[in-house]
This record gives sequence, C-alpha cells and structure tokens, in this order.
Amino acid sequence: MKSKLFLLTGLISLTIISCKEKKEQPEETVAVETVAIEEKPAAATIIPIEHATSVVKWDGNTIYIDPVGGKAAFEGQQAPDLIFITDIHGDHFNPETLSELNLEGTTIIAPDAVALQMSEDLKSKTTTMKNGEVKEIAGFSVEAIPMYNLREEAKSFHEKGRGNGYVFTFGDERIYFSGDTEDIPEMRALKNIDKAFVCMNLPYTMTEESAADAVIEFKPKEVYPYHFRGRPDVSDVNKFKSLVNEGDPNIEVVIVDWYPKEDY
Repeated sequence: MKSKLFLLTGLISLTIISCKEKKEQPEETVAVETVAIEEKPAAATIIPIEHATSVVKWDGNTIYIDPVGGKAAFEGQQAPDLIFITDIHGDHFNPETLSELNLEGTTIIAPDAVALQMSEDLKSKTTTMKNGEVKEIAGFSVEAIPMYNLREEAKSFHEKGRGNGYVFTFGDERIYFSGDTEDIPEMRALKNIDKAFVCMNLPYTMTEESAADAVIEFKPKEVYPYHFRGRPDVSDVNKFKSLVNEGDPNIEVVIVDWYPKEDY
C-alpha cells in the first residue's frame, strides 16, 4: 500500500507591534503537527482477452487469469507478475502459451492437478492452492473457491476439489472469478462481492437460469457473464441479464466482448 505525506506546514509567524511604544516584539511561532494521510490504491482494472482469459491490474501488479491464445493474445500488455490458473482444461491451462510469455520473476498459482501436468520449469515457478485455502500475495489476498458440476451427466467434466475459482481482495474491493462450475453452494454462500465473473456454457458448466439464480442469491454489486461459448450453442447473455434484473434490479449486469474474433 503506497502513502503520500501531506505536510501541513511549518511556522506561522505572528509579529506584534506596540502602537504606543512603536517597539518590535519577538516573533511567536506555532508548530503544527505533520499529518500523514494514507492514499488507497485505485480499483482493479480488468481487461477481457477471450473466453476465460483476462488481465487484472492493481496497485502495480499485472495478473493474468487462465492465459491462453499464445503471446499474440497479450500484445500491448505488460508481462505478468502473477498468473492464476483455474483448471486442467486447455481453455484454462495452456502450456504453449505459458512457454511463449515472459515469465521472468513471475509466480504461477494453480491447483495441484494443474501442477502435476506442468514441465519442471513451469512447476518451479508454481505455488499450489487447494479449495478453501487463503494466501496473502503482493499486498492482496486470494481465496481458492471450489468449482465443480452438480448435474449427474456433467460430473465427469469438473470433479469437486480438482479446480479453483478465486476471490481476490484488492484493498476494499472483492472480485470473484468462478472458473468452470455450476451454481454450487460455495458460490451461493459468497459475501460482499463487488465484481463477479460467472460462467455459463453447456454442456460443461450451467444454464443461464442456474447462473442467474445463484447470482441473485449471493448478490454481487456487478456481475459479468464470461466463459459462455458452449458446444454447440452459445449461451444467451442478454437472457441472463434479464433474469438477474427481474430477480434483483440492484445487481448491475455488465456485458463485455469476450469473443472479439466471433460474431457473438
């Protein structure tokens, strides 16, 4: 946390002159205490790259979330100080992309299942986190949130305990990235979330209805639908927005372009 000192001055001089004697009196000085005012970092900036991939900037830190797409996807971005990976699938963990990035001085945070699939070089840069674990890193905290499927036909896609969603606490701001999940109890129990990035793509994660219902329960100030390209269909984010607005008009739904190369 950076601070600036605002110096509330030095000496206030009072010169008192006697009208009768026309005699100059000694100066009186009043010392004013120096006050330190703490300046808080600005809110985090989130830059969508594609699908599940984003760049987060906060207080001098550049953080990549699930970097895929090769070096070209991050053209114009600063090299990462930290990388967070949610799961083993190729739209979240892409060794080829990691090998193309400048990782000098970079720390990677990932679940155990991801670390097990890494080369020795990548593994040496990686710290693992388990569901429920909290770490303090670079002036902020991060908690690993479970992410998994509930539907019987989808449980093999994301098993409980394998991957991590993440809640970042940047100063007073709390930001949630869901990773690949359904509307699990751990999501519904979240508190005091300022920005939530919530997935919705079938058959791998959940429907617009399930996502909206969970969001209405945990009540983030803002929610960003992301990771909504499915197979074969693409989820309807406008439908999601309508469902959330009908359920709780106080939640702001923010729709941004997560698929710049596609028409949706």
